[in-house]
Amino acid sequence: MSEINHQTVNKKQIIKAVIFALVLSVIILVSAVLPAEYGIDPIGTGKLFGFSKLHVPENAEENQQETTTQKVFPLIKMEKAGSGPEVKRPVEADNPAPEKQFSEREDTIEVIVPAGKGIEYKIYMLKYGKMKYEWTTNKGIVYFDFHGEVKQAKEVNDVYFESYTLAYSNNMVGTFYAPYEGKHGWFFRNNEKKDIIVTIKLKGQYSI
Repeated sequence: MSEINHQTVNKKQIIKAVIFALVLSVIILVSAVLPAEYGIDPIGTGKLFGFSKLHVPENAEENQQETTTQKVFPLIKMEKAGSGPEVKRPVEADNPAPEKQFSEREDTIEVIVPAGKGIEYKIYMLKYGKMKYEWTTNKGIVYFDFHGEVKQAKEVNDVYFESYTLAYSNNMVGTFYAPYEGKHGWFFRNNEKKDIIVTIKLKGQYSI
């Protein structure tokens, strides 16, 4: 019956193997894991071998939103605000405020702004009526003109209006006091290639 020889490993070999495994682990950690998982590249191997490209920052979505917000839009000139100088301010704008305002109400409205087009949404308010508003888009940025038209006794071809705010945004919140009786609201322009939904929340003294 043949004798089975058992290979023995001395302590020095075990220690060497452990040290080698530890050193190898540190090398892998520093050269691959840190650049790929945490974006830390102390010896440049992440950039050299492409591991750094695998790292996705936790705030990547937030940074993307900031980049979108910082997009440069066409400059809006003061001349764009309201009617031109050839349209006279109606005398009705100076009518006294009514003794009683509309009753308080709240509404939420969705306005679809077609791609490459503009659309208006307005409410009716009495002079010095108060309203709080909030609107936001489901995606993208819209150009808007928040303005009002004076109620006139007779219909005219050139309607007088005043612009309260003109800007590019995906969100707006504010408090509004009607300077005169008439229609007040927003013109939204969508320069994107897809429709944008604007959700408007209103609370105050107005009529739809």
